[in-house]
Formats: sequence, C-alpha cells, structure tokens
Amino acid sequence: MSVLDSKVPEGPLKDKWTSYKDKINLVNPANKRLIDVIVVGTGLAGGSAAATLAELGYNVKAFAYQDSPRRAHSIAAQGGINAAKNYQGDGDSTYRLFYDTVKGGDYRSREANVYRLAEVSAN
Repeated sequence: MSVLDSKVPEGPLKDKWTSYKDKINLVNPANKRLIDVIVVGTGLAGGSAAATLAELGYNVKAFAYQDSPRRAHSIAAQGGINAAKNYQGDGDSTYRLFYDTVKGGDYRSREANVYRLAEVSAN
C-alpha cells in the first residue's frame, strides 16, 4: 500500500510555508521553459496560477472538469472571500480567515495550505 505524501513542509502550522519559502532553491530562468506545470481547475485560483506561471516562462497545462472554464465554482459563485486586511472595526485577522476557510470547507482542506492563503491575502 502506498502512502500519500502531500509534501506539506515540516514545522509549526504558522511557520510551515514561510520557512519553506526562505529555504527553497530558485529556478534558473533558462530552465523554466523545460518545466511542465499542471494546473487542475480553472476557477479564480487555477486560472490566475496558470496565467502567472505562463507569464514567468513555464509550460502550463490547465485542466477543467466543466464544459467551459467559465463554469468553475469561483466564477459562477455570487460570493467570495475577503482578505484579512483588519480594517478598523471589522474584526478580521489572518487566523479568522484561516478558521472560516477551513470551517467553510467542512474541515477537508490541508490546514497548512489554507493558513498560507490567509497569510498572503492581506498582500
């Protein structure tokens, strides 16, 4: 039986991706065109990731389950998430966005990845 390895970095939840980002090796610009990146899903996140990676020079292959990428949940939804900007009086925080996102996903998401989403949302 094979073990599923999610490749989530080691360490405390709050520091996993920050520590990983500080230690990861950079890709030489000349080698970017040799790397194929597969993006599954063409909603707001997948479409944005595919476009950004393609602009950076990677070979991107985007896959969508729907008949058209315009039918992705994030494109068709009427709501969305807000960044954890913590404007005066709104009670936002990185942790609150993290908790609400994990709870809204019925606790099925990878917590380290959701924490990183909340962490960078304020940028």
